[in-house]
Amino acid sequence: MISHISRRALAGGAAGALAALALPAARSRAAGPFRLRASLDTAPSHGRNISVADYLKKLEQASGGRITTELFQSGQLFPDLDIGKALIQGQVEMACPGAWTITGIVPNADLFQLPAMYGQTLDAVHKVIDGRAGALVGDNIAQRLRAHVLGPWLSLGYQNWYSTTHKLASVADLNGMKIRIPGGAGAAWRVRFFGGIPTTTAWPNVPLALSQGMFDGLVSTDESLASGKLWEAGVKFSLADHMFVGEYIPMVSQTFWAALPADLQTMMTALWAENIGSYRDRMATHQSEARKALEEHGVTFADPSPATLAATRQTLVPHTAEVAKAIKVSPEIVRLVDEDLGVAG
Repeated sequence: MISHISRRALAGGAAGALAALALPAARSRAAGPFRLRASLDTAPSHGRNISVADYLKKLEQASGGRITTELFQSGQLFPDLDIGKALIQGQVEMACPGAWTITGIVPNADLFQLPAMYGQTLDAVHKVIDGRAGALVGDNIAQRLRAHVLGPWLSLGYQNWYSTTHKLASVADLNGMKIRIPGGAGAAWRVRFFGGIPTTTAWPNVPLALSQGMFDGLVSTDESLASGKLWEAGVKFSLADHMFVGEYIPMVSQTFWAALPADLQTMMTALWAENIGSYRDRMATHQSEARKALEEHGVTFADPSPATLAATRQTLVPHTAEVAKAIKVSPEIVRLVDEDLGVAG
């Protein structure tokens, strides 16, 4: 699978390189060094930060100093919810935001909230995002965020439910809970569908808000909770229903990308393609280790069976048109997702 991803990513890089060759050759040779500021709102110990930091280090080395990088973490520059505007305004050169945080500008990035995606495996999700649906979202990002998608997306992992005081054994236990979501109309719709009350809070503000009882639970991942030590904020229960897979989308501002000589564009694309497989594997390992850490700190997990997940998904699927309208995804995205997952139309 990774070799296929690499070929597709490299093909995209080659196309970008051809466009960049239109620049005068003398200018391309002389340009640089280029300053690349990358913004993340998670902590340095988070898997996304580790992956991006590794990529930036490799990029500086491979470019021979022609690209210099700075990584701003823990929301030092911007929370992910504001990164879209920052890219448009040229206030940052690179970001890797969660797809759910840009849905206000790129509605099709909310495709993970479609009922057919509920409880799906990582392989099934990768089939969607590495294929035509993911490519369409990339085109939308180029048009609306003025950003270039660097390559295949980085899988954060399964998003689940977590609670401080409500024991979670099934989705029925979500009824009446005030639940923090990372953003996106789709996540809000699902919380309401199961009887909860959605509220959006930027990640850096979650620990304090949770400990103060501003909400009863949250939607997130094992890795994010463990990296933030949210057991200290009172998290005690989790319903691991794999409601959707969180994906980070690596992107650079179009202004920065267009200024790069062709060889540096190709280098950036190739480096990401060469490393995305190991980054995804690392993220999966981190999620597994994070769950163990949460369990060691007293968090109790409930794991629905595949049959239960499939049954719950079937309660959601009849609402596909309603969800698609609520999250403003295009009919084309709905069609591509259904086709990739083999959902009968």
